[in-house]
Amino acid sequence: MSGRALPLLFLNLGGEMLYILDQRLRAQSIPGEKARKVMNDIITTMFNKKFMEELFKPQELYSKKALRTLYDRLAHASIMRLNQASMDKLYDLMTMAFKYQVLLCPRPKDILLVTFNHLDAIKDFIRDSPGILNQVDETFRQLIEVYGSLSAGEFQLIRQTLLLFFQDMHIRVSIFLKDKVQNSNGRFVLPISGPVPWGTEVPGLIRMYNRNGDEVKRTEFTTDGNYITPQREGSFDLYGDRVLKLGTNMYSVSRQVETHMSGSSKNLASHAKENVAPNPLAKEELNFLARLLGGLDIKKPGGSETGFRLNLFTTDEEEEQAALTRPEELSYKVVNIEATQVRTAGFTFLTLLILSLLITFTHHSTFIEILLLFISVKLINQ
Repeated sequence: MSGRALPLLFLNLGGEMLYILDQRLRAQSIPGEKARKVMNDIITTMFNKKFMEELFKPQELYSKKALRTLYDRLAHASIMRLNQASMDKLYDLMTMAFKYQVLLCPRPKDILLVTFNHLDAIKDFIRDSPGILNQVDETFRQLIEVYGSLSAGEFQLIRQTLLLFFQDMHIRVSIFLKDKVQNSNGRFVLPISGPVPWGTEVPGLIRMYNRNGDEVKRTEFTTDGNYITPQREGSFDLYGDRVLKLGTNMYSVSRQVETHMSGSSKNLASHAKENVAPNPLAKEELNFLARLLGGLDIKKPGGSETGFRLNLFTTDEEEEQAALTRPEELSYKVVNIEATQVRTAGFTFLTLLILSLLITFTHHSTFIEILLLFISVKLINQ
């Protein structure tokens, strides 16, 4: 498992979330001012500097339940509200879109180009907000600094880690079904034609060498696919042509998008409880990240602001029906990640002393150390 996969997972899923929200805001004819506010608020929260610094530290991926909770809080960082069924559908669309992109990357390093495509599109959403643009550009620079020097093997490990995260997710998405890139069982159809990875040759030629490394024979063979050599490599700079189209906005053309549970996903639901159950350690990390984000509190409209509900379904009846038919094991209920504030310095000191003694005399020090970190952050903030 790679300790560098989490930032790429978070940013790409966040990019897909913003694509979907933008499409639904336009489909429901939400006034431009309100729509811009929602997008700006979510992007500002998502690219919080302290949060990004914590996110980029090497660490394992969070559980599906913990990550889903984080996106629930992120989606409600403005005046917009989503019902449970709409939030479930939003998360399904996000995960299946990014899973498809990871599967189709010609080479593991291209996951970084997919991420850059998402960030380029996010910058377009906030082109009139220089302050937020600076936040996104700072994340761009962090990505270039952290991932620019990684080897092909390290990128392969990142790709494998992401695919392990997605392996049991087989939600059918109408766009993919209509484009015939997904089967009725929710599994994707991988193409056997198109551009080969940058730096490789079109298949069809076998070279044979002697023990001295000299080429002695060539044999050609025919392939079932129609392969082409890419004209150039995508740009890994702050600005430039990414060449690769994976990660661009597939909702830019108005298309109705539906999701359906595949048979295999329903069968897996009963075996997936350990995957969606809250991970205590991941939840404690989320508590810390949430505090860095200013609590990730659900924002309540204030003053003259009026909130509104966004529906990811065509009608309210469809939304209600989806909530009733979704398997309980795959309906990610919101986990409360706000911790109780420690009120007095005396009680806090006593708590720290007790936990320190527990670390000394028990074998369960990791979880207690996280609790110590939590209380220490509270002390600093008081």
